[in-house]
Amino acid sequence: MITQEQISSLYGRDVYDSDGDKIGTVGQVWGDGVGQPAWASVRTGLFGLHESLIPLQNVDLQGDRLVTPFDKATVKGAPNIDAEHDEPLGADEVDQLYRYYEMSWDDSYRAYQAGAAAGTAAYDGQQSTRGAYDNTDDAMTRSEERLNVGTETEQVGRARLRKYVVTEQQQISVPVSHEEVRIEREAITEANRAAALDGPDITENEYEVTLHAERPVVGTETVPVERVRLGKQTVTEQRTVTGEVRKEHIEAELPDEGRRSLG
Repeated sequence: MITQEQISSLYGRDVYDSDGDKIGTVGQVWGDGVGQPAWASVRTGLFGLHESLIPLQNVDLQGDRLVTPFDKATVKGAPNIDAEHDEPLGADEVDQLYRYYEMSWDDSYRAYQAGAAAGTAAYDGQQSTRGAYDNTDDAMTRSEERLNVGTETEQVGRARLRKYVVTEQQQISVPVSHEEVRIEREAITEANRAAALDGPDITENEYEVTLHAERPVVGTETVPVERVRLGKQTVTEQRTVTGEVRKEHIEAELPDEGRRSLG
């Protein structure tokens, strides 16, 4: 059984079912006719606009967990309220909750009647802890949600190196040389007269000269020209994310000053 002294520790506490599955976190708490905590809303999504209601009649506080005997599917399918709702629960809402959870509400209703008769219940049905418990020290707590932003790493692409062969034409100018026949004549002089008169006076003769020429020869050789590798670097950039957060605002109505917003 949750007591009034434990109310403040319930807000934001994780709610688990009997199988150990997390359902969500506590949003608000409502009391019964005599001020005992009776119902709690459970936020089951990050930006959910509605919160499911669970009874606090048989829940257990186990460390930092609030454990309900109902399973996760049952709680998620329970009657819910708008996340901004902070008014007392109406009698029809309470009746719907008791029927959904198959609970007998005779005892709770009699407790409400007794409290109302004693002047301790100011509303028809269940009263919200925002209107009952938070005002015990004449102060109201204003809360707001903050965005919790993080990062996760995901694969965005792959890079690879592939080598292939391309055949292309090249033209290179190569100098080549060749031999040509040239006729040289020299006059008979005292220096060459003996050589000229050596041999028969009149004869037939033939003389042959072999000519040579260079020709281009084409071959290839493989030489390394450069090395290529893949490298990675980390680049940090700024990105803007957008999310919805809820904030509570407080208005005060003062004598002779009217309504004033306190933030």
